[in-house]
Amino acid sequence: MDDSIKEKLLDRFRAYLDTVDGEPEPPDETAEGTDLFSVFIELAALRSEVRTESRLVKEALDQFRSVFDALQTSHGKMEQELKRAQAEAREQSRAVLRPLLLEVIDIRDRLAAGLKLPQASPTRWRARFWRRNAPEADTWREGVRMTLRRVDQLLSARRIAPVELVGRPFDPRLGCVVATARDASIADGTVIDEVRTGFLWENELLRPAEVIVSKGGADNGERL
Repeated sequence: MDDSIKEKLLDRFRAYLDTVDGEPEPPDETAEGTDLFSVFIELAALRSEVRTESRLVKEALDQFRSVFDALQTSHGKMEQELKRAQAEAREQSRAVLRPLLLEVIDIRDRLAAGLKLPQASPTRWRARFWRRNAPEADTWREGVRMTLRRVDQLLSARRIAPVELVGRPFDPRLGCVVATARDASIADGTVIDEVRTGFLWENELLRPAEVIVSKGGADNGERL
């Protein structure tokens, strides 16, 4: 080969080397691949950690739910037991008070019956004495009325009230019939009078009434 041609080829190679030295070096493919692999490993570890945390949270929620259900069931049972105990205490209290209240009602009946009794007509030789003692007799009756009102107040404080039956159709749940009276002007089965007043205690029957009920006809009356 001619020397001049060799010189030209060497010049071109030197120029090429000069241009290659000025360009940036290509990235290291091995290092880039290593970094991506590390990222994938970290992502996999993070996913596993998230799954573990999710499982732990779910287990905690399940345990909390079971504890909450147990507490709710226990609360319901305690509430039922409390209501049952209150009902039993109420029934026991009513059972103890019932005889005493019936005695008080019996005393009330006696006081009311005493006020309904007519005053005896005095004889002539007692007329002057009766007139002189008439104020004392009125005072006695007023005292009985005051006592009767006090007994009624005591019964009302215990939510005890008389049953209103006169003039209404007879209700066997509130009393019993002890006599009938024939009266064509009054519908059959209507309560005409009370022999003994009935009483309700908090809307429950404490003492049944004894009543006289109408029966169609013209007869004055008959006992059962």
